[in-house]
Amino acid sequence: MNARIERLITSGTFSLDGGTWEVDNNVWIVGDDSEVIVVDPAHDAAAVAKAVDGRSVRAILLTHGHDDHIRHAREAAQVLQARVHLHPDDRMLWDAVYEGSPDAEIADGDVFDVAGVQLTAVHTPGHSPGSTCFVIPALNAVLSGDTLFQGGPGATGRSYSDFPTIIESIREKLLTLPAETVVYTGHGDTTTIGDEAPHLQEWVDRGH
Repeated sequence: MNARIERLITSGTFSLDGGTWEVDNNVWIVGDDSEVIVVDPAHDAAAVAKAVDGRSVRAILLTHGHDDHIRHAREAAQVLQARVHLHPDDRMLWDAVYEGSPDAEIADGDVFDVAGVQLTAVHTPGHSPGSTCFVIPALNAVLSGDTLFQGGPGATGRSYSDFPTIIESIREKLLTLPAETVVYTGHGDTTTIGDEAPHLQEWVDRGH
């Protein structure tokens, strides 16, 4: 099996609730030398296209609807000739950026095939209502978006976010994965389920 996960880091801004922040985002490209799926083509469609390097793009998957993750998704879709998928519970975040709907909806349990491996959508609300992770058992991986990072859950102090919900999502949907599963995050470094699981109660006690 030649399927692999490649990382591209792009830079730009994230805006919500009247504030704007500089951010670096991870763009994940899952596939082989002929076909890929692109997850969260943030900030720079041209850079994403360069990283894809002519390979066929089976789908563009969005882990959630925050503008740093989606603002260039339509441009990327045009360049890469692929459809954009988003969970419908984040439609209000999409509508803050775009007229019209995404190309397709993501439902919990949806399976996306590429290069002989499967990405299974797991709905993990909390960071946003429609936040979705993608589990890839064949690659010992989960693409966690902004739900789980090295050191804890994604931020929940903004509109449409909820801390108890993200904790439940992490506990029930992510920490149940094998300990050796590598967590490919929306920002920053990768981690593993085994490294994060022992700290769940610390996060609960911290409360954010």
